[in-house]
Amino acid sequence: MTDNTANIPAPAAPHRPNGLFARFIRATELDTRLLGMIGALALIWVGFHLYGQLVNGYGAFLTPRNLWNLSVQTASIGIMATGMVLVIVTRHIDLSVGSVLGFCAMIMGVTQVYILPQLIGLGHPLLWILAICSGLLVGTLVGAFHGFLIAYGKIPAFIVTLGGLLVWRGAAFLVARGETISPVDPTFALLGGGPYGAIGATGSWIIGVIGCAAVLGMMWLGRKRRRGFGFAMRPVWAESFLAIAGCGAVIGAVLLVNAYYWPKGIVKRHVAETGIPVPEGGLFISHGFAIPVLILVAVAILMTILMSRTRFGRYVYAIGGNPEAAELAGINTRWMTVKIFALMGFLTGLSAVVASARLGSATNSLGTLDELYVIAAAVIGGTSLAGGVGTIYGAVLGAFVMQSLQTGMVLIGFDAAIQQVVVGSVLVFAVFLDILYRRNSK
Repeated sequence: MTDNTANIPAPAAPHRPNGLFARFIRATELDTRLLGMIGALALIWVGFHLYGQLVNGYGAFLTPRNLWNLSVQTASIGIMATGMVLVIVTRHIDLSVGSVLGFCAMIMGVTQVYILPQLIGLGHPLLWILAICSGLLVGTLVGAFHGFLIAYGKIPAFIVTLGGLLVWRGAAFLVARGETISPVDPTFALLGGGPYGAIGATGSWIIGVIGCAAVLGMMWLGRKRRRGFGFAMRPVWAESFLAIAGCGAVIGAVLLVNAYYWPKGIVKRHVAETGIPVPEGGLFISHGFAIPVLILVAVAILMTILMSRTRFGRYVYAIGGNPEAAELAGINTRWMTVKIFALMGFLTGLSAVVASARLGSATNSLGTLDELYVIAAAVIGGTSLAGGVGTIYGAVLGAFVMQSLQTGMVLIGFDAAIQQVVVGSVLVFAVFLDILYRRNSK
């Protein structure tokens, strides 16, 4: 009996592209979706700027003022988009976030304008903190209630949150009978940005140094862990490129926000109030990073750690990948659903803090249609509606893409109808690209 095993050809190695770009991606281990979103964002920015130059004679998009305002405007949507990633990854949807935002804003407005001043006195240092706590608590409870109905009541998330969209918008109206609640506490208003709601040039450089140190620390820690577990190491040039790119992005952001100065009228008022000397060439005070942007960055970092470094995050992806298998593996999927929607509610309450502080008041219409932009930001950022796939940084980039489209169309004079057409088309196109990506990756 002859042995023919020697004649059996070895299985062919999988085909791997050997182009320069492919080798670069393999060495640096960068996410191609991330690069695609950054490229799309850069294309949008440059396109709107060049269009403004051609049509109006000047480009207003790539200016420190516009980009600073763009970052502030993105903060509210970006905060909620990080939570929407978890919801969509687990194959659910939340259509109520805009209405819950408005409801939480009205609760905080009534708390700090009508209730707390009578209890602890107007101008009390704890007034704005207690108001924020009330909004965060209400948002968390509303989210947990939605999650309970979905998980234990077996009601589809679409129906529960669609009902919530109507219920909480009506509840926001009933809280103050449709009145605008203002003015908010001065310290509370700082959380919305503006000249006084930013940390200035010195604070921004401190944040920049901390950010660069964090980038280098993560690179060093990642290399140490790879060596400890015996994993393949990235080439030194790839590690150096990632470190330089990360620190360069942080320093570039600091230079950008510090290049946007206070308006002259506010500077004059500030000089009159403080009596500080004015140099011969004039006094220029940098805004620096806005507080809402720092809140968004902090939320994005914490949510990334939650999703990539904790058991909770692994359970989220496991449920999204296969809910039945996750339940058979011992994961309490129903309790996880309650926690995910409670977290979504908490982030919506936090977004209500930023939105109402930026407006300086609480109105019944606050957050209208925000649910659509939040879902669009998550989907454009690569979160799959089929579940199991999604990243926090992708959702934040998606929020920047959505806000960039809106801001750019306003700057070049597109009316509201065209803006809606463009945003809707971009959302459909993003889902189409996601389908193509998933098909080609199989």
